[in-house]
Amino acid sequence: AATRTRRPPAQDNAPLFLVSALVLSPAQAIVVYTDREVHGAVGSRVTLHCSFWSSEWVSDDISFTWRYQPEGGRDAISIFHYAKGQPYIDEVGTFKERIQWVGDPRWKDGSIVIHNLDYSDNGTFTCDVKNPPDIVGKTSQVTLYVFEKVPTRYGVVLGAVIGGVLGVVLLALLLFYLVRYCWLRRQAALQRRLSAMEKGKLHKTGKDTKRGRQTPVLYAMLDHTRSAKTASEKKAKGLGESRKDKK
Repeated sequence: AATRTRRPPAQDNAPLFLVSALVLSPAQAIVVYTDREVHGAVGSRVTLHCSFWSSEWVSDDISFTWRYQPEGGRDAISIFHYAKGQPYIDEVGTFKERIQWVGDPRWKDGSIVIHNLDYSDNGTFTCDVKNPPDIVGKTSQVTLYVFEKVPTRYGVVLGAVIGGVLGVVLLALLLFYLVRYCWLRRQAALQRRLSAMEKGKLHKTGKDTKRGRQTPVLYAMLDHTRSAKTASEKKAKGLGESRKDKK
């Protein structure tokens, strides 16, 4: 008789898939920021700024790495590294005694300073940041140009011109509003003065009208007094004449 082989019961693979998804799901990419280019004069110093954005809190295992590729060169060399809370300057190349760490991981800052610049420092500097578990992302590059005397950049000149024009416009607006304010204030003073004069005229006219009304009354009173006096005199005269006639 043929024997049948019994298959084991099917197992639930959901937990396995869940663990795989959690382990294999990539972290959000870290973003690094630097200037596009910086200028420096021979013998001076320059700051190479580097900052980053990460979806994770700043880790104790955060690291910064700076690499340098000379102008016209094809290979980049490591010149600085920060890890475990300590800066490390690579003992290779001409930067080993001229690099200073000025960054602060708590503020997501990985900047360095290069002292005593020389023409041979022209080139591209790359900043790379790792903030475990956020370790996936692109680096950022800044190009250094060293001159005998740092030229005035077009943007600075344009900004100065725009600032000057805006300053003149603001000054003109200020003068305009100042003159307008003084003119309005003077007009208000004149209006108040005219109002006071009109009130004075009305008051004077009222007095004159009152006096005009009182004058006929006075004349009437005087006429009445005169009439009464005349009548009294006539009466007295008539009495005198009648007495003479009786005698």
